[in-house]
Order: sequence, then C-alpha cells, then structure tokens
Amino acid sequence: MERNNKVANQIKELAAIFLGRENNKTSLITVIAATCSPDLKRATIFITVLPDSKEKTALEFAKRKRPELREYLKKNMPVKTIPFVDIAIDLGEKNRQKIDELLREK
Repeated sequence: MERNNKVANQIKELAAIFLGRENNKTSLITVIAATCSPDLKRATIFITVLPDSKEKTALEFAKRKRPELREYLKKNMPVKTIPFVDIAIDLGEKNRQKIDELLREK
C-alpha cells in the first residue's frame, strides 16, 4: 500500500508538471489526485479545468497527450513498470464547488 501511494504521488506531481508545460494556456488544468491499481499497472489522474466551458476540450487534449505523458513518466520515475495512464475529471472537487455555490446563495 505504501509503495502504491508513493507511485501515485509521483505520477500526480509529474503529470502536473507535464500538463502545465504542454497546455496551450486557453484553460487552467490542475491535477488534483492520482490513483494506482494494486498491481501498479494502471493509474488514473484526476484533473479540474477552469473555466468550466473548456473542460471537454482540455480532457480531450490531456487524453491525446497520454503517450507523451507515459514517456515523460518513464524518464522521470525510478520504477520498472510504468502504469498505463487514464485521465478523468475530478467530480469530487466539482461537487464540492457546487455545494459551496449553493450555500452562498442562501
């Protein structure tokens, strides 16, 4: 479990650097978290996008960049097997923002 968390954290940090560098600056992509499967063969990176209107294009962009991101991880991570990476919108953060909005309206 400890190793799994370390790998997930490293993926999160490296993905943030990579996406920050590759992003075309029309939106802000923030890496919120990363999770790894127990066998470390798969990883999911959770992102948020500002403004919301750019979410779909930013997610498509990030998914298109997966092969390059994997190469970047390969170069910068001291592990034998680099997980296959998927990218998803962090719905937990989205829900929290919606709740904050609703609370402010009262």
